[in-house]
Amino acid sequence: MDNKPEAPREKHPVAETFERIWSQALLAVNTAEEEASRAVQRVASVAGWSQDEVKRQAREWTERLTGHRKDLEHNVEDRVRTALSRLKLPRREELQAFGSRLERLAARIQDLEHRK
Repeated sequence: MDNKPEAPREKHPVAETFERIWSQALLAVNTAEEEASRAVQRVASVAGWSQDEVKRQAREWTERLTGHRKDLEHNVEDRVRTALSRLKLPRREELQAFGSRLERLAARIQDLEHRK
């Protein structure tokens, strides 16, 4: 038999991976929003738009980008939820229920010890 110690496992590699991916997605969206703003300014200068037209175009782009961002967030959250459900990880409510049950059992054990 091999007596080599096991390599330490990461505590939450899945959660950290999702957080990293989510951060990268948000960075990409923010970068796209900044690029869109710069594009509106460039188009405005070339097209000779008035200040009101620039504001209107920027508002429309912002609304569209906000909608796309919400869709992206919703899709990512759905995919994460689906992936996590496949991993059979307990939900927060289940963990809280386990915690409550453990507390009740600990109190019961303590009561039984005091009765001895």
